[in-house]
Amino acid sequence: MFRLTPTGRRSLSLSTSLLLALSLAACTEKGSTFTPAPTTPTTPTTASNEDARAYADYTELIWSDEFTGGALDQTKWAYELGGGGWGNNELQTYTNSADNVYQAGGNLVIQARGAAGSYTSGRLVTKGKQSFQFGRIDVRAKLPKGKGVWPAIWMLGADIDQNNWPRCGEIDIMELRGSQPQQFLSTMHFGNSVPDHRYKGTTQVMNMDLSADFHIYSMVRSKDQMRFFVDGQQYYAFTGADASPYPFNNPFFVVLNVAIGGDFDGNPDGSTAFPQQMQVDYVKYLQYK
Repeated sequence: MFRLTPTGRRSLSLSTSLLLALSLAACTEKGSTFTPAPTTPTTPTTASNEDARAYADYTELIWSDEFTGGALDQTKWAYELGGGGWGNNELQTYTNSADNVYQAGGNLVIQARGAAGSYTSGRLVTKGKQSFQFGRIDVRAKLPKGKGVWPAIWMLGADIDQNNWPRCGEIDIMELRGSQPQQFLSTMHFGNSVPDHRYKGTTQVMNMDLSADFHIYSMVRSKDQMRFFVDGQQYYAFTGADASPYPFNNPFFVVLNVAIGGDFDGNPDGSTAFPQQMQVDYVKYLQYK
Protein backbone atom coordinates (compact mmCIF):
# COMPACT_ATOMS: atom_id res chain seq x y z
CA MET A 1 0.00 0.00 0.00
CA PHE A 2 1.33 3.37 -0.99
CA ARG A 3 0.70 6.09 1.59
CA LEU A 4 1.73 9.70 1.22
CA THR A 5 2.86 11.22 4.52
CA PRO A 6 2.87 15.05 4.59
CA THR A 7 6.11 16.69 5.75
CA GLY A 8 7.14 20.27 6.53
CA ARG A 9 3.66 21.02 7.84
CA ARG A 10 3.16 24.53 9.23
CA SER A 11 0.37 26.15 11.22
CA LEU A 12 -1.37 29.32 10.07
CA SER A 13 -3.49 31.65 12.25
CA LEU A 14 -5.86 33.82 10.25
CA SER A 15 -8.60 36.14 11.37
CA THR A 16 -12.14 35.44 10.34
CA SER A 17 -12.21 38.52 8.08
CA LEU A 18 -9.02 37.55 6.30
CA LEU A 19 -10.31 34.03 5.65
CA LEU A 20 -13.53 35.49 4.19
CA ALA A 21 -11.58 37.82 1.92
CA LEU A 22 -9.38 35.05 0.64
CA SER A 23 -12.34 32.81 -0.09
CA LEU A 24 -14.17 35.57 -2.02
CA ALA A 25 -11.05 36.28 -4.07
CA ALA A 26 -10.67 32.63 -4.90
CA CYS A 27 -14.26 32.42 -6.07
CA THR A 28 -14.01 35.45 -8.41
CA GLU A 29 -10.48 35.01 -9.78
CA LYS A 30 -10.43 34.27 -13.50
CA GLY A 31 -8.56 31.30 -14.89
CA SER A 32 -8.43 29.45 -11.59
CA THR A 33 -10.34 26.39 -12.77
CA PHE A 34 -8.52 23.15 -11.79
CA THR A 35 -7.69 20.90 -14.72
CA PRO A 36 -6.55 17.37 -13.83
CA ALA A 37 -3.44 16.07 -15.52
CA PRO A 38 -4.22 13.78 -18.43
CA THR A 39 -3.88 10.11 -17.69
CA THR A 40 -1.91 7.78 -19.88
CA PRO A 41 -3.90 4.68 -20.82
CA THR A 42 -2.28 1.47 -19.68
CA THR A 43 -1.49 -1.22 -22.21
CA PRO A 44 -0.95 -4.91 -21.51
CA THR A 45 2.69 -5.84 -21.12
CA THR A 46 4.19 -8.58 -23.23
CA ALA A 47 6.18 -11.18 -21.36
CA SER A 48 9.66 -11.82 -22.69
CA ASN A 49 9.80 -14.65 -25.24
CA GLU A 50 6.06 -15.35 -25.20
CA ASP A 51 6.09 -15.89 -29.00
CA ALA A 52 7.01 -19.37 -30.19
CA ARG A 53 10.28 -19.68 -32.08
CA ALA A 54 12.30 -22.54 -33.52
CA TYR A 55 14.36 -24.60 -31.06
CA ALA A 56 17.63 -23.27 -32.49
CA ASP A 57 16.60 -19.63 -32.00
CA TYR A 58 16.98 -19.89 -28.23
CA THR A 59 20.63 -18.87 -28.00
CA GLU A 60 20.75 -16.33 -25.14
CA LEU A 61 21.88 -18.04 -21.94
CA ILE A 62 19.91 -16.50 -19.06
CA TRP A 63 20.66 -18.93 -16.22
CA SER A 64 22.65 -22.14 -15.87
CA ASP A 65 24.48 -24.51 -13.61
CA GLU A 66 27.20 -26.70 -15.09
CA PHE A 67 28.17 -28.28 -11.74
CA THR A 68 31.89 -27.62 -12.10
CA GLY A 69 32.48 -26.48 -8.52
CA GLY A 70 33.46 -28.60 -5.60
CA ALA A 71 30.10 -28.31 -3.87
CA LEU A 72 26.48 -27.73 -4.77
CA ASP A 73 25.75 -24.05 -5.42
CA GLN A 74 23.13 -23.32 -2.80
CA THR A 75 22.43 -19.89 -4.27
CA LYS A 76 20.80 -21.86 -7.11
CA TRP A 77 19.49 -25.02 -5.44
CA ALA A 78 17.76 -26.01 -2.23
CA TYR A 79 17.45 -29.50 -0.76
CA GLU A 80 13.99 -30.89 -0.14
CA LEU A 81 14.23 -33.32 2.74
CA GLY A 82 12.21 -36.10 4.31
CA GLY A 83 10.18 -39.19 3.58
CA GLY A 84 6.55 -40.07 3.98
CA GLY A 85 5.87 -41.29 0.46
CA TRP A 86 5.46 -37.84 -1.13
CA GLY A 87 1.89 -38.75 -2.13
CA ASN A 88 3.01 -41.66 -4.30
CA ASN A 89 3.83 -44.35 -1.71
CA GLU A 90 7.54 -43.88 -2.38
CA LEU A 91 10.05 -45.61 -0.12
CA GLN A 92 13.03 -43.24 -0.02
CA THR A 93 14.00 -40.55 2.46
CA TYR A 94 15.53 -37.47 0.85
CA THR A 95 18.68 -36.17 2.55
CA ASN A 96 21.34 -33.50 2.08
CA SER A 97 24.09 -36.05 2.69
CA ALA A 98 27.08 -36.23 0.35
CA ASP A 99 26.18 -39.90 0.02
CA ASN A 100 23.10 -38.84 -1.92
CA VAL A 101 23.96 -35.50 -3.58
CA TYR A 102 27.42 -34.47 -4.71
CA GLN A 103 29.40 -33.15 -7.66
CA ALA A 104 32.08 -35.11 -9.48
CA GLY A 105 33.72 -34.86 -12.88
CA GLY A 106 31.69 -31.80 -13.85
CA ASN A 107 28.40 -33.53 -13.09
CA LEU A 108 25.78 -33.32 -10.41
CA VAL A 109 25.17 -36.79 -9.00
CA ILE A 110 21.87 -37.68 -7.32
CA GLN A 111 22.41 -41.12 -5.87
CA ALA A 112 19.84 -43.51 -4.44
CA ARG A 113 21.23 -45.93 -1.90
CA GLY A 114 20.00 -48.64 0.40
CA ALA A 115 18.27 -51.97 0.60
CA ALA A 116 14.76 -53.26 1.19
CA GLY A 117 12.99 -51.13 3.77
CA SER A 118 15.61 -48.37 3.94
CA TYR A 119 16.41 -46.16 0.97
CA THR A 120 17.92 -42.68 0.78
CA SER A 121 18.18 -40.33 -2.17
CA GLY A 122 18.28 -36.64 -3.16
CA ARG A 123 15.77 -34.06 -4.36
CA LEU A 124 16.84 -30.56 -5.43
CA VAL A 125 14.70 -27.54 -6.33
CA THR A 126 15.30 -24.00 -7.55
CA LYS A 127 12.27 -22.87 -5.54
CA GLY A 128 12.96 -19.53 -3.87
CA LYS A 129 16.19 -19.21 -5.88
CA GLN A 130 15.14 -19.02 -9.54
CA SER A 131 11.92 -19.38 -11.47
CA PHE A 132 11.48 -19.67 -15.21
CA GLN A 133 8.75 -18.50 -17.54
CA PHE A 134 8.94 -18.41 -21.34
CA GLY A 135 12.05 -19.83 -22.98
CA ARG A 136 13.89 -23.13 -23.30
CA ILE A 137 15.02 -25.41 -20.49
CA ASP A 138 17.78 -27.93 -21.32
CA VAL A 139 18.89 -30.67 -18.94
CA ARG A 140 21.66 -32.98 -20.12
CA ALA A 141 21.50 -36.11 -18.03
CA LYS A 142 22.35 -39.79 -17.80
CA LEU A 143 19.60 -41.78 -16.10
CA PRO A 144 19.58 -44.70 -13.68
CA LYS A 145 17.56 -47.85 -14.20
CA GLY A 146 16.22 -50.87 -12.34
CA LYS A 147 12.80 -51.98 -11.18
CA GLY A 148 11.36 -49.37 -8.81
CA VAL A 149 13.91 -46.65 -9.69
CA TRP A 150 12.20 -43.39 -10.67
CA PRO A 151 14.36 -40.49 -11.93
CA ALA A 152 12.60 -37.26 -12.85
CA ILE A 153 13.34 -33.85 -14.38
CA TRP A 154 10.30 -31.67 -13.80
CA MET A 155 8.83 -28.32 -12.78
CA LEU A 156 6.20 -26.95 -10.40
CA GLY A 157 4.35 -23.64 -10.45
CA ALA A 158 6.23 -21.03 -8.42
CA ASP A 159 2.92 -20.03 -6.80
CA ILE A 160 2.47 -23.46 -5.19
CA ASP A 161 2.38 -21.94 -1.69
CA GLN A 162 -0.60 -19.81 -2.72
CA ASN A 163 -2.24 -22.25 -5.17
CA ASN A 164 -1.81 -25.81 -4.01
CA TRP A 165 -1.04 -28.66 -6.38
CA PRO A 166 -2.41 -29.35 -8.96
CA ARG A 167 -3.80 -25.82 -9.38
CA CYS A 168 -0.24 -24.45 -9.59
CA GLY A 169 0.55 -26.87 -12.43
CA GLU A 170 3.20 -29.54 -12.85
CA ILE A 171 5.38 -30.09 -15.94
CA ASP A 172 7.10 -33.47 -16.07
CA ILE A 173 9.77 -32.95 -18.70
CA MET A 174 11.14 -36.48 -18.20
CA GLU A 175 10.11 -39.36 -15.94
CA LEU A 176 11.51 -42.83 -16.42
CA ARG A 177 10.28 -46.15 -15.08
CA GLY A 178 13.50 -47.90 -14.18
CA SER A 179 12.11 -51.22 -15.36
CA GLN A 180 11.66 -49.71 -18.86
CA PRO A 181 14.89 -47.78 -19.54
CA GLN A 182 14.23 -47.45 -23.27
CA GLN A 183 11.37 -45.00 -22.88
CA PHE A 184 10.28 -42.02 -20.80
CA LEU A 185 7.17 -39.97 -20.15
CA SER A 186 6.37 -36.25 -20.44
CA THR A 187 3.20 -35.30 -18.57
CA MET A 188 1.33 -32.14 -17.55
CA HIS A 189 -0.75 -32.13 -14.36
CA PHE A 190 -3.45 -29.52 -13.74
CA GLY A 191 -6.88 -28.97 -12.20
CA ASN A 192 -8.62 -26.79 -9.62
CA SER A 193 -8.12 -29.16 -6.69
CA VAL A 194 -6.90 -32.64 -5.81
CA PRO A 195 -10.32 -34.19 -6.54
CA ASP A 196 -10.22 -32.33 -9.89
CA HIS A 197 -6.67 -33.52 -10.74
CA ARG A 198 -6.20 -34.16 -14.46
CA TYR A 199 -3.17 -34.94 -16.58
CA LYS A 200 -2.14 -35.37 -20.19
CA GLY A 201 1.12 -36.29 -21.87
CA THR A 202 2.99 -38.82 -23.95
CA THR A 203 5.39 -41.76 -23.75
CA GLN A 204 8.48 -41.41 -25.90
CA VAL A 205 10.03 -44.71 -27.00
CA MET A 206 13.74 -44.35 -27.73
CA ASN A 207 14.82 -47.91 -28.65
CA MET A 208 18.01 -47.40 -26.68
CA ASP A 209 18.98 -47.79 -23.04
CA LEU A 210 18.80 -44.27 -21.59
CA SER A 211 21.09 -45.30 -18.73
CA ALA A 212 23.93 -45.96 -21.16
CA ASP A 213 24.69 -42.34 -22.12
CA PHE A 214 23.79 -38.69 -21.68
CA HIS A 215 20.84 -37.14 -23.51
CA ILE A 216 19.44 -33.60 -23.58
CA TYR A 217 15.87 -33.31 -22.34
CA SER A 218 14.36 -29.97 -23.34
CA MET A 219 11.13 -28.06 -23.01
CA VAL A 220 10.35 -24.85 -24.92
CA ARG A 221 7.60 -22.80 -23.35
CA SER A 222 5.80 -19.94 -25.09
CA LYS A 223 2.39 -18.41 -24.47
CA ASP A 224 -0.26 -21.17 -24.43
CA GLN A 225 2.16 -23.74 -25.80
CA MET A 226 4.86 -26.17 -24.64
CA ARG A 227 7.04 -28.23 -26.95
CA PHE A 228 9.19 -31.14 -25.83
CA PHE A 229 12.47 -32.30 -27.34
CA VAL A 230 15.08 -34.97 -26.80
CA ASP A 231 18.51 -34.31 -28.27
CA GLY A 232 17.00 -31.40 -30.21
CA GLN A 233 14.21 -33.44 -31.86
CA GLN A 234 10.62 -32.53 -31.05
CA TYR A 235 8.36 -35.39 -30.00
CA TYR A 236 5.37 -33.70 -28.32
CA ALA A 237 3.42 -30.43 -28.04
CA PHE A 238 0.90 -29.34 -25.43
CA THR A 239 -1.29 -26.25 -25.94
CA GLY A 240 -3.90 -24.16 -24.19
CA ALA A 241 -6.57 -26.35 -25.75
CA ASP A 242 -5.26 -29.32 -23.75
CA ALA A 243 -5.92 -27.96 -20.25
CA SER A 244 -8.48 -25.84 -18.45
CA PRO A 245 -7.46 -24.15 -16.26
CA TYR A 246 -4.10 -23.60 -17.98
CA PRO A 247 -1.48 -22.59 -15.38
CA PHE A 248 1.49 -23.14 -17.68
CA ASN A 249 2.04 -19.50 -18.65
CA ASN A 250 3.17 -18.74 -15.10
CA PRO A 251 6.69 -18.90 -13.63
CA PHE A 252 7.82 -22.41 -12.60
CA PHE A 253 10.79 -23.78 -10.69
CA VAL A 254 12.90 -26.86 -11.53
CA VAL A 255 12.95 -30.14 -9.59
CA LEU A 256 15.57 -32.91 -9.97
CA ASN A 257 15.22 -36.15 -8.02
CA VAL A 258 15.49 -39.91 -7.96
CA ALA A 259 12.61 -41.62 -6.15
CA ILE A 260 12.48 -45.28 -5.16
CA GLY A 261 9.37 -47.43 -5.25
CA GLY A 262 5.80 -46.27 -5.18
CA ASP A 263 2.94 -46.14 -7.61
CA PHE A 264 4.88 -45.26 -10.77
CA ASP A 265 7.07 -48.35 -11.27
CA GLY A 266 6.35 -50.40 -8.18
CA ASN A 267 8.96 -51.28 -5.58
CA PRO A 268 12.48 -52.60 -6.21
CA ASP A 269 12.87 -56.34 -6.47
CA GLY A 270 15.79 -58.77 -6.41
CA SER A 271 16.93 -57.58 -9.84
CA THR A 272 17.45 -53.96 -8.74
CA ALA A 273 21.05 -53.04 -7.96
CA PHE A 274 22.06 -50.16 -5.69
CA PRO A 275 23.38 -47.53 -5.63
CA GLN A 276 21.69 -45.94 -8.67
CA GLN A 277 22.69 -42.51 -10.01
CA MET A 278 21.20 -39.77 -12.11
CA GLN A 279 24.12 -37.73 -13.43
CA VAL A 280 23.36 -34.20 -14.65
CA ASP A 281 25.92 -32.45 -16.84
CA TYR A 282 24.06 -29.11 -16.88
CA VAL A 283 20.78 -27.27 -16.53
CA LYS A 284 20.35 -24.27 -18.84
CA TYR A 285 17.63 -21.68 -19.38
CA LEU A 286 17.81 -19.91 -22.75
CA GLN A 287 15.79 -17.28 -24.57
CA TYR A 288 15.85 -15.71 -28.00
CA LYS A 289 16.89 -12.08 -28.56
